Amino acid sequence: MALKAIIHKASVSFSDLDRNIYQDHTLTIARHPSETEERMMVRLLAWVLHAPETNDHGMLEFGKDMWDPDEPALLQNDLTGLRMHEIDLGQPEEKRLVRACGRSRHVSVFTFSNTSTVWWNGFAEKMRKLRNLAVWQFNPAEVKALGMLADRAMQLQITLQDGVITVDGGGQSAELVPARLKETH
Repeated sequence: MALKAIIHKASVSFSDLDRNIYQDHTLTIARHPSETEERMMVRLLAWVLHAPETNDHGMLEFGKDMWDPDEPALLQNDLTGLRMHEIDLGQPEEKRLVRACGRSRHVSVFTFSNTSTVWWNGFAEKMRKLRNLAVWQFNPAEVKALGMLADRAMQLQITLQDGVITVDGGGQSAELVPARLKETH
């Protein structure tokens, strides 16, 4: 018998003080049995950070990356089906990133393991030509603290100010300072 996804519900209040964006979201997240709580919370955070202010360019959706290795963690298609944004987590292979950059207007990667720097340094020079690729690195200790906020029913307040992301929920808090390894041009 196959293991079933674990369902998490999150009520998120997001404040981006740098850009004066304030949004409230109610999300249902299916966590694959092999997905860690830390990874799921990075996926949720990536969704919140990239959720469009309006639906003019389509909705940002959770992908099926844990069930289908060719799928991104998050994706956004416009109303005509054109791929606007793909978001991957972890340390995707070079070939996967090149393919994603060819089919999507924007590609973002959030990496968060102890070996992220080694992974990125292995092909950063080759990725320089991909003008629509952005790569962010989270500190693994900060992601561990973020994972501690995971619950089946979450009430989260996420604030972004001066490049610092603060996530409060369940009487606990996590602070993340992502490092930009590559930005889009």
